Amino acid sequence: MVRPATLKCGGKMVSPKNVPAWQATQPRGAKRAPTDPVFHVRGVTKVYRMGEVEVHALRGVDLDLYPGEFVVLLGPSGSGKSTLLNILGGLDVPTSGEVFYLDHSLTAASERELTRYRREHVGFVFQFYNLIPSLTALENTALVTEIAENPLNPEECLRLVGLEQRLNHFPSQLSGGEQQRIAIARAVAKRPEVLLCDEPTGALDVKTGVVVLEALERVNRELGTLTVVITHNAVMASMADRVIYFSDGRVHHEHRNEQRLPANQLNW
Repeated sequence: MVRPATLKCGGKMVSPKNVPAWQATQPRGAKRAPTDPVFHVRGVTKVYRMGEVEVHALRGVDLDLYPGEFVVLLGPSGSGKSTLLNILGGLDVPTSGEVFYLDHSLTAASERELTRYRREHVGFVFQFYNLIPSLTALENTALVTEIAENPLNPEECLRLVGLEQRLNHFPSQLSGGEQQRIAIARAVAKRPEVLLCDEPTGALDVKTGVVVLEALERVNRELGTLTVVITHNAVMASMADRVIYFSDGRVHHEHRNEQRLPANQLNW
């Protein structure tokens, strides 16, 4: 990985790998070489200790994720997918190994730095929508723009997920699929470089799930956001640029699709 030159900070020379991504000298949104990964993960393990019992969630994971990719992390429950997603999103830290976001170490970052990283660079979509019941679709989406440096227009975000006709509806007036699409609009409203999705269709029926996947496709295509979706549903593999298969806390193998299949053509 190419690293930038040493920086001068407060009269001292500082190694750039100790400077978090949110303090990088490269301007936000500046173009990088196509081969430079957004995430560089090497030797990552995660061990949870429950009394005298050790649970090995990750067992030496190596992978790179690149700008603009649509990546599916596929595997059964307990294979380590969600643990890795939480580490990439700065919600958890590995027991050992290295995780770099661009040229900056997440494993060396403080909790305050990780909070800033999550706020400025990562959008999250979970299985459950976590909308505020007393706010409309537009208000739920706009909420995140108040803390973003360079947000998108909330109405444009709702148009992106096909909900421009539901701006003033409350969550209780919307279907599960519509609520999930609001969650996607909210996640992309701060214009994140990365969109991390944990079983985004897990609580939805097939027809509604396809609509949600179409919204994720549109975000990836129109905004160029690195989109990572974890699932145990092998059907979704066909819509990805790359599929990374997990088993027992390890990357079992990878597959690259020569051509992505649109969500509405998946064979459910």
